[in-house]
Amino acid sequence: MLVLLSAVMLLGSCTRQLLPGRKPAASVPMPEAVRAANVDFRFLAAKGKAQFGDQSGNINVRIRKDSVIWISASLIGIEGGRIYITRDSVQVLDKLHREYYAGDFAYLSQRLNVPVNFDMLQALLLGNYLPPLSAATQPTVTTEGPTQRVNYEQAGLLVQQFVNLEGGRIQQLQVQAPTNQNQLTVDYSDFRTLERNPQQFAYTTQVQVKEGTTPPTTVTLTYRSVDVDKERLQFPFSVPKGYARKK
Repeated sequence: MLVLLSAVMLLGSCTRQLLPGRKPAASVPMPEAVRAANVDFRFLAAKGKAQFGDQSGNINVRIRKDSVIWISASLIGIEGGRIYITRDSVQVLDKLHREYYAGDFAYLSQRLNVPVNFDMLQALLLGNYLPPLSAATQPTVTTEGPTQRVNYEQAGLLVQQFVNLEGGRIQQLQVQAPTNQNQLTVDYSDFRTLERNPQQFAYTTQVQVKEGTTPPTTVTLTYRSVDVDKERLQFPFSVPKGYARKK
């Protein structure tokens, strides 16, 4: 199985008991006290590698801000899969098995038992601030030296985000379920200033999923190039004839 598609399915299955299964709310704005600087752009293109266990593959990520997320993954130069996500739809093409998935976020959230929406996926890919699902949840913000910690609790989960005050970027996201010791940790590192944007971008993203006392599973995305607003991007996606639709 292609490394990227394997990682997506693994993260979905491992977080079923980590996050509550309910339809995600509309995006909640960042509180004024939070000093995170989200990456601002119209079009973003990134190329790099995804490492999943002893497997690795090349990835090509394209984003039209708040509108489209497109990911192509390949192994030894041969494309094995493609993902096309809009605000109300998710499509996955698995070329290795001649299968495809097409649905909306409500259906995907129900299948994975994970509250998923476009804003969450975009924030995780970019290393942007991840807001609560509901505006009724008020984060607690504290400063510890050069780091700001943003905490909130929802549905029995503890969510922490650590902001580097010098660069204004999220360094780490933690989601913990104290009742079963499940934990999701996302670390952002290797920050570099973008060519057409004064903000910094994390060229390395490491995701760790830990269920109970079992050893964590790790997926690492390492980018070799990130371009912002260099050109108007295309997001090609089509399902070839003969592909089976996954239910």
